[in-house]
This record gives sequence, structure tokens and C-alpha cells, in this order.
Amino acid sequence: QVQLVESGGGLVQAGGSLRLSCAASGSFLYVNVMGWYRQAPGKQRELVATVTSGGSTIYKDSVKGRFTISRDNAKNTVYLQMNSLKPEDTAVYYCNADVRLRSDYNGVFRYWGQGTQVTVSS
Repeated sequence: QVQLVESGGGLVQAGGSLRLSCAASGSFLYVNVMGWYRQAPGKQRELVATVTSGGSTIYKDSVKGRFTISRDNAKNTVYLQMNSLKPEDTAVYYCNADVRLRSDYNGVFRYWGQGTQVTVSS
């Protein structure tokens, strides 16, 4: 059983900062890609940023230069530092991770955290 536990959401004024954390726990071989997605009311879930175990990153265009994703492989934890927050960043943020449970070809599974609310007031 693999669990992703998120923390760090909250209410902040526009221009402020928040840092999200997500830790993977359970029984697995290792964690591949980790990432953050978000879902605003009435909208589809969208990719915010991802990071590989080697540190390669991908960002949604609208957060480039404001958000930074990072990870601590030893702790199986991914972080999202969010600066210069805007009201349009308001959403539930979900962590996800591609976790290798076993060594065979089909041994990688995707897991999701429970979500953490980020609200940016204008």
C-alpha cells in the first residue's frame, strides 16, 4: 500500500507565497516521476509541474518563473514552492507519483494524494 500525504495549503493574499509538500510512504522499490496537478471549481484537473528522480522538470506555462518544484529522493518527498501567487492559482492541488512496486515491465503504478486547498485572495 502506497500513500501520498500532502501539506502546506491555505489562504494567502495575491503576491504571497506558499510551499506545498507531499511525502510518499509504504512498500515500494522506488518513486519515478512526482508531480503536482490542480483543479479549480468547474474546471478539469491540469498539470502544474513534474520532476523526475534525476531532477528534470516540466512546468505549466502560466506558473513558469513563479513556481519551483523540487524533491528529496531520500525522503520520497516532493515540494512546490509557489511565489507571486495570483487569484487564478486558486484550486485544490493534488500530488501524484509514479511508483515502482515490482521489477517487471508492468510494475509501475500511479498514486494520488488527497488534495490540499490553495486560495489566493485579491
